[in-house]
Amino acid sequence: MYLEHFGLSEPPFRITPHTDFFFDGADRGATLEALIYAILNDEGIVKVSGEVGSGKTMLCRVLMERLPAQVETIYLTTPSLGRDEILYAIADELQLEFSQGRMSVALRELQEHLIRLYAEGRRVVVLIDEAHAMPEETLEQVRLLSNLETSRHKLLQIVLFGQPELDQALARPTLRQLKDRITHSFRMRPLSEAEVARYLSFRMRAAGYRGPDVFTPKAVALIARASDGLTRRINILADKSLLSAFSADTHAITARHARAAIADSEFSPLRRAKRPALYLGAALVAGIVIGLALHWAPSAPPAAPPATAAAKPAAAPAPPPPAAPAAAAAPTPPPKPAPVEAAKAAPVAAEAPAPAALLSPEQLRRIERYDSRGQPLLGERIAAARALLEREPDARYSVELFITDNTDPARMERFLSRARDLALLREVYVIPLASGRSYRLRVVYGDFPDRAAALDAERNLPPKYQKEFRSTPRSFADLRRPM
Repeated sequence: MYLEHFGLSEPPFRITPHTDFFFDGADRGATLEALIYAILNDEGIVKVSGEVGSGKTMLCRVLMERLPAQVETIYLTTPSLGRDEILYAIADELQLEFSQGRMSVALRELQEHLIRLYAEGRRVVVLIDEAHAMPEETLEQVRLLSNLETSRHKLLQIVLFGQPELDQALARPTLRQLKDRITHSFRMRPLSEAEVARYLSFRMRAAGYRGPDVFTPKAVALIARASDGLTRRINILADKSLLSAFSADTHAITARHARAAIADSEFSPLRRAKRPALYLGAALVAGIVIGLALHWAPSAPPAAPPATAAAKPAAAPAPPPPAAPAAAAAPTPPPKPAPVEAAKAAPVAAEAPAPAALLSPEQLRRIERYDSRGQPLLGERIAAARALLEREPDARYSVELFITDNTDPARMERFLSRARDLALLREVYVIPLASGRSYRLRVVYGDFPDRAAALDAERNLPPKYQKEFRSTPRSFADLRRPM
């Protein structure tokens, strides 16, 4: 209905996977490259997990298109396949007929067929969608299929796509052998607000739009919050927002249009389910306030001790003077001590020593003397590196990507721009190293509790980084020392 109104050639926010609308931000492009690398380099079983509507099926479809022609892809979308059925489903896709019904014979014949294909330069990859819903015995059969190999090469590559329940299933003791065979594991994370803005702009332009961005920042913020960053929900809300703007005969998607879309969405009540937590938090705060009020309120005067049998009878009290005001009958609270006296009475707590500075004044001056020549990304990542070096203890680790003598700010800005396109910018830090009057630049990635975590992150770097850089883990003590 609104295509002509916005100058679109096709709907930009369909929820069916359309590979022309694949968004490579938010680590999607890097994950795609890593999947292609794993499949072409005999990496065994690979797992991709993510919430419902996070884009797993889209990634799977794009992967099928991007793989070279010599790769035979088998796409299984029926998770309820039994232990034997998955074997016959693979055979059907390869146009292979088993001579017998016995599983041992079928596995041997499948292996012989895969060896023939490998000798012809062809590879076979099985893409299993909705793997979290597979029966446990079928997942065990997947493990047996991964054992089909020659003395040097895997004959069958397997990629499992599933919801987070797949991670829970693989954590069972009965599936630990399958879990141990997973060489790469990727998570489809939700989009941040900034990534939602880029996603909306990308989809509009992929559908033929050529004007300025139509979604205002407030509308983007509302859509990002209501969708939890899940692409399917973003598509639904964006489509309804466009329809609302079209009905109002306007081209700008404002907060009013986004709110109308959210109110009309089926999943919007899910966000209201979080309100009991807010009520609980409010009750907790109220309880603390009341407790403090009771603690600091002046206490009532102590009650008179009860009369005993041996006590003398008290004389009858004299009647109060008739002109006495009512306020005079109320007991007056004891006077509060003066602030100085209260301070003297309170125990003096030992003042904690200030933490030792992790960067010396000279090191800070050297960082500040490096001229980034107004390059915004470079200035930002140097400031982030300084903050990181000032707070992280010596025993923590980062991954050194490279050190370069070419400190041209424009060149480094281009590198950081590409890192932003790969959604890695927030984890990339640039450290200026002074050498006399000249500088070198050290580029590191991430902040990890120990060397093992840094090595794990290094193995999960994009294939492009692994190919171009000789990365290595460095402790923060090592990073600070040459500064």
